[in-house]
Amino acid sequence: MNYLTRKNGATPMSLKRIAVIDHDKCYPDKCNWLCQRKCPVNRSGSECITQNTIKVKAQIAEELCTGCGICPRICPFGAITIINLDVDFGEPIHSYGVNAFRLHKLPIPQKGKVTGIVGRNGTGKTTAIGILAGNIIPNMGKYENKTENYNALLEKFRGKELYSVFSEIANKKHPVSIKPQMVEKIARTYQGNVKQLLMHVNAEKTPFVVRELGLEKIAERELQHLSGGELQKVALAACALKEAKTYFIDEPSSYLDIRERLRAAGFIRGLVTDERSVLAVEHDLVLLDYLSDNVHMMFGQPSVFGVVSSVHPTREGINQYLEGYAKDENYRFREKPITFLDKSARDIKKQIPLLTWPAFDVKQGTFTLHADAGTIHTNQSIGILGPNGIGKTTFVKTLAGILTPEQGKLPQKIPVAYKPQYVEATPNTTVEEFLHTRMSTASREAKHLLVEPLHLQPLYEKQLDTLSGGELQRVHIAAALGSDASLILLDEPSAMLDVEQRLQVAKTIRNIVDVQEKTVLVVDHDLMFMDYVSDRLLLFEGEPTLNGKVHGPLGMEEGMNGLLKQLGISVRRDQSTKRPRVNKPGSVKDTEQKKAGDYYYTKD
Repeated sequence: MNYLTRKNGATPMSLKRIAVIDHDKCYPDKCNWLCQRKCPVNRSGSECITQNTIKVKAQIAEELCTGCGICPRICPFGAITIINLDVDFGEPIHSYGVNAFRLHKLPIPQKGKVTGIVGRNGTGKTTAIGILAGNIIPNMGKYENKTENYNALLEKFRGKELYSVFSEIANKKHPVSIKPQMVEKIARTYQGNVKQLLMHVNAEKTPFVVRELGLEKIAERELQHLSGGELQKVALAACALKEAKTYFIDEPSSYLDIRERLRAAGFIRGLVTDERSVLAVEHDLVLLDYLSDNVHMMFGQPSVFGVVSSVHPTREGINQYLEGYAKDENYRFREKPITFLDKSARDIKKQIPLLTWPAFDVKQGTFTLHADAGTIHTNQSIGILGPNGIGKTTFVKTLAGILTPEQGKLPQKIPVAYKPQYVEATPNTTVEEFLHTRMSTASREAKHLLVEPLHLQPLYEKQLDTLSGGELQRVHIAAALGSDASLILLDEPSAMLDVEQRLQVAKTIRNIVDVQEKTVLVVDHDLMFMDYVSDRLLLFEGEPTLNGKVHGPLGMEEGMNGLLKQLGISVRRDQSTKRPRVNKPGSVKDTEQKKAGDYYYTKD
């Protein structure tokens, strides 16, 4: 049972119930209708929990439920969620059925602007996009009365901001274009090369888009042979080439390095005109801040209910999200705010050297990596920063003894655990079986530090190949952190995770480092995530796919200054939250920081 309350925490006189049952987890024949037998309302003679005659599953009458919390607690399969709300968000804009997910309110596209959407996975972003794209006709919570037209909806929104949007959708005068989240599906559904795909969408504008997104080198390559980052840019290009009034861009940063994220952000901003708008879902808050003009928060309980906040200027909206409090709705959706602190380097004198290496060179085909001499210590989280194709994975595999240097010799090999960039699902294996195999030597303390914070227990009975991308990512992160290796590499652990999950993973890494005295190397391109998780940095530079050079480990300020100088950007800390924010190019703050050589975090 959950209570999500107003900020003042006052106990309400009356609560609105939301009861959701995951029918994939509901097995009445195995528990003999335990929830129904133990429900106090049922035992008093009323029918609160009954049998859904169609699916032969449990069904809860929300108007009779007292919110006692017994049925969620005793359900042996974790199928029931009861939410007690002291805020009435009104009737849902759409509901998927009795005891099923419901969405309240919608984000509003604004002509001439990029509107960002930030929120947890499973709170209705896909549903909202489906409605605004005309793929779902919202039922306003009346799921029993299926409608094939927009008449009732238009009447409800008459005189309101969304009326014109729904009117255009109903009359098929609001063309949209969607950049999907799972870009790897493009390679499975389309046969041909990049140029052929883009020319098929819009031959006239293809040359311009190819130049803007830097696709010249891969234009003749088959889609099946592209990396995740290359597929991301192709998906963005194909979306932009369609003539539309609203562009829906779902997670444009995935698989892209920092430089390409900024390029993509500039490209997306170029899509807006006086008659066109963009709605962008993004979990990299630094990029979202840089990209959008305003922001809607989405909060609620994943897979249970979602609420779209009123629109806010970007800085205000992101800060409210980190605070966990929707001001206009007077609603606290997170118990504690997420905060960032000014950091100072740890005292490495108190830490034990784990591995020292001399300068070395290693070749991989036509690519050459040069590493300066360096040392990494126990009890540290070291961020690895640099563009894609610059040798980050080559470096780690060399430390692990998988690759042999051409020049220079490593003094010893150490056990390494590696979470790759692209995680795969082992078929016919449950999450519990997989983690037991990978974490068989982990202490009870290590399991406590991983399983509970990463919310893995509810996934135990699921097959790996049925998990979402974010669920599979968390399982593989736990497997690596829970291994008996001295050195752990996590390659892009933030991919496919929402903001809350990213920061929870960062906290989990920090706990493993501090409590288990492990050394973790983290490759990622989310600056906020890296700022949160890193003690020191390894900085890579060079020419991607040809040569790379690694410096460090460096202090946070030196490493970040080096990276940001390469990118030609400067970053400051937000006054309220201390989160990193990219300065607008050419602004007074940007000019001052660059002139002082202070690219990394000065206060507003």
